[in-house]
Amino acid sequence: MPKSAEKCAAMRDEMRERILRESLRYFARNGFAGTRIADLARGIGIAQGTIYRYFDSKEDLFAALRALVANGEDVRELKLLARLPLSAKAKIRRLSASVLGRLADDELFAASVVLNAQAMLEEEPGADGRPAPYRSELYALTARIVAQGQREGSVAAGDPFKLADYYWGVAYLYALKRLFTAGYDMISAADLDRTLLKGGR
Repeated sequence: MPKSAEKCAAMRDEMRERILRESLRYFARNGFAGTRIADLARGIGIAQGTIYRYFDSKEDLFAALRALVANGEDVRELKLLARLPLSAKAKIRRLSASVLGRLADDELFAASVVLNAQAMLEEEPGADGRPAPYRSELYALTARIVAQGQREGSVAAGDPFKLADYYWGVAYLYALKRLFTAGYDMISAADLDRTLLKGGR
């Protein structure tokens, strides 16, 4: 019995999502230069041609991954958190607990954090000379919470974007540990909070 058009479309969508999910992990572990489509296909357990059915090139696949991680759960959560009528200290505590919980439980989230950081670091500085990460929505939202905390007196003094960079740099380090080391020790949410909050927690 032939498959319906809907069933075929669902199977195509499922394969594309599988390729993206497995590629995210692979690119995060190997970087763009260290990723070969033939090796990636072998790692996924599919034919190399299957990848090219969905993506024109390695660059096309990588661009799709970058778009995926740029619009990820962390940005959605931060948008919501930034709008909540909470103190910055409460927002930072919630964010830290969420980030570390997801790093501990979800290797794909760790790969997403790593790939997002790598992608931002590869971009050229803006016309104003600021590094590419400072133009990202992730950093802008974090800096907004930092600035709120500075006004409230709960967050350390300094450039809000530099403090956001420090915060996400620590998260990036632990995402790398999650991906590349066995038996790593994860910091606590209180430890991550201390990257921003005055006097620790």
